[in-house]
Amino acid sequence: MTAPLIGITTFQQDAATLPTFACRGTYVRAVQRAGGLPVLIPLGLTPSEINRLLNRLDGVIFTGGGDIDPQRYNGQPHPRVYGVDAERDRVETILLEQAIAQRFPFMGICRGFQLLNVTLGGALYTDIADQFSAELPHAHEEGRAYDFPAHEVDITAETRLARILGGTRFAVNSLHHQGVQRIGQGLIPSAHATDGLLEGVELPGNPFGLAVQWHPEWMPDSAPMQALFTAFIEAVLQEEE
Repeated sequence: MTAPLIGITTFQQDAATLPTFACRGTYVRAVQRAGGLPVLIPLGLTPSEINRLLNRLDGVIFTGGGDIDPQRYNGQPHPRVYGVDAERDRVETILLEQAIAQRFPFMGICRGFQLLNVTLGGALYTDIADQFSAELPHAHEEGRAYDFPAHEVDITAETRLARILGGTRFAVNSLHHQGVQRIGQGLIPSAHATDGLLEGVELPGNPFGLAVQWHPEWMPDSAPMQALFTAFIEAVLQEEE
């Protein structure tokens, strides 16, 4: 069986001096462990190039990273907004819109979760601690390991996420300061933090169409978290049959 080609979105570094497109190795290794062949997706692509790329890939993972421009969802300006990259927003939005239109398998993680929500007309809290609640430690604390179980999430029964994880409550890491304020059109909520913040969504009609706010790629020793990537690859392979 040929390993499916899984596109992984990237971010820009040193755009003005030494332009670099990169992604964390944790995403690459998670895809490899699940049986996929990772392919990094650069920025700077035109809509037609993105379409041709999708025709060659078998699935896409939308990764974490800097904040989405709040202007894309009429969000409140906030001093903690960081890492906004108009080019990344442009490329990833086109890529996701085409994936949705073509019923192309995709998975979203952290920023990718928020991107799915915004692309379908949802809105974000531009800073959870100021606009929602400071009850749970959602933002990453300096010096804390990225796989640290910061809080628990409740998984909605009878969802794809519940079937994959095999349970309804799990401890997860948490590396975000923004979150979903208003859910996007057509999305089904599949997980919430114990303070009520939405942490998982699914898109009916897509072969996978699942996104989570936490970072399962940083938790390779957790069987349920690695199961997310395995289930994604299995869904991709089923589409090819």
